[in-house]
Amino acid sequence: MSWETFLWTTASVALTLFTFSFLYRDNPFYKFSESLFVGISAGYFVIILWYTGLVPTLFDRIWVGQPWWQIWGGKWWYLIPGILGLMMWFRFSKKKSWISRYPIAFYLGIATGAAIPLEMQNRVNRQLADTLVAPNFSAGWVAGISDVIIILGVVCGLFYFFFSVAHKGTFGGVAKAGIYILMIGFGASFGYTVMGRISLFIERVQSIRDWVEMGFEGGGGMTAVVWISVLIVLLLIMMEIMRHMRNKATEEAA
Repeated sequence: MSWETFLWTTASVALTLFTFSFLYRDNPFYKFSESLFVGISAGYFVIILWYTGLVPTLFDRIWVGQPWWQIWGGKWWYLIPGILGLMMWFRFSKKKSWISRYPIAFYLGIATGAAIPLEMQNRVNRQLADTLVAPNFSAGWVAGISDVIIILGVVCGLFYFFFSVAHKGTFGGVAKAGIYILMIGFGASFGYTVMGRISLFIERVQSIRDWVEMGFEGGGGMTAVVWISVLIVLLLIMMEIMRHMRNKATEEAA
């Protein structure tokens, strides 16, 4: 194992511990890891946007193998969205910020017009079509019962959102069943999200374990580096705790 690999792994483990230090309280270590993550993500997004967005969809279509001052051989009308994009930067000007309203209006209008049909097709029409299909007991009683439960759940959920009639009697009972259906759906979604976060946590814990094993397998100086790194991290945490206790004592004394 190379020293370069071990150093990068050590940096990853240190940033992981810095991030988890927020569980104690907000501290400089967490702020450093947070700022580093946000900065790297922003820089990575800018590079991806440049090479996958602006270059192929704008520059390559305007300048087709010609000098930059000869744009007429390409699709020069692509300059219009390019100019609209530049106009958005006026958002940072206090006096000229009104200029950015025009490209934002174009963008929202086009995005809304393109998104509404797609959303209706994917989230409304297809859902309705799948819900209105007759229960398929030929595939097994489990599949048939599942289809019936889906249909009843959709109907009960829609009853809950129907406010033109008071939720009393039979109508109120159906609406109350819709509440339980919605809570089950929200709970399942929340549980799925939590499980995803736990998977990320397990991955980080495994990276720390692999880092320790990596150091001990290296033997000799590598083992010493592991212990020194652990001691440094513990020392920094202790210093932060002592600083917090000292500040708290000063505030109480004042």
